[in-house]
Amino acid sequence: MTDAVLSPPKEPRPLPRWIGRPVGIARRSPTAAIGFLILLVFGLTALFAPVLMPHDPIEAYPRDILAAPSAQFWFGTDGNGMDVFSRVIYGARYAFGIAIPAVVLSILIGVPLGLWTGYVGGYVDEVTMRVFDALRVFPSIILALAVVAATGQSLVNVVLVIGILDSPIFARVVRSEVLALRSSTFVESAVAAGNPTRRILFVHLLPNAIQGAMAQTAVRAAWAVRISATLAFLGVGIQAPTPEWGAMIRQGAEFMITGQWWVALFPGLALIVMVLGLNMLGDGLQDLLNPRRKS
Repeated sequence: MTDAVLSPPKEPRPLPRWIGRPVGIARRSPTAAIGFLILLVFGLTALFAPVLMPHDPIEAYPRDILAAPSAQFWFGTDGNGMDVFSRVIYGARYAFGIAIPAVVLSILIGVPLGLWTGYVGGYVDEVTMRVFDALRVFPSIILALAVVAATGQSLVNVVLVIGILDSPIFARVVRSEVLALRSSTFVESAVAAGNPTRRILFVHLLPNAIQGAMAQTAVRAAWAVRISATLAFLGVGIQAPTPEWGAMIRQGAEFMITGQWWVALFPGLALIVMVLGLNMLGDGLQDLLNPRRKS
């Protein structure tokens, strides 16, 4: 009687690339994965807001002013009789609509300036950095309050102010990378080959100096969301009846002492969770893009 030949165990089939790579990133940085999931939920909420909202976010119900949470109004109504749940959902659009353009504007201003000043050096670098230092000396919220109050309370003005005030962050990050790279062999070779300065900056230096700036995008987006909500809360940014979280919190704060807690609580929770998700994603991206931060 012959012994049975045992076949070697089959190796597990590898995951498809479109699944394997996200799983690998999530294992390397669970913080980034959790932050991404939070933002994904908010992004889908903003995208499908017309489907998810049970009521028009700016439609008032005079008979249901300050109605408590119920089957008809899940998060209750505010002082104007508007559905808080629908306004919180629609407010995600304003959060993304401020954060994304503001960060893009900061990158478009800060990254080229950081490349140029870091590469050129000398008086150009010193003067530009001193201007950035002057912008950063004043508390950002005070400077934003003054500028928005002077230019007008509109979405465009809020985005412009936040984007310009935050551009020195990206400029400094890129400049520090360029200072370390400008004496590298590949840069000296590009100069020796006769490449113009523009090509050296954007073809040779930018791909090697952009990682630090990209790691800052989520954190600066969280700052933009927080500042825009603060401006609205202080009565300078976007105002009611626009469904913006900061303006909703400001209106709801008036009713906290009389027991109508839901008007401010739910937009406040949405703001906290979104800022938390952006900060977690930003911290995870810095770990992924800068291995030196890992202990």
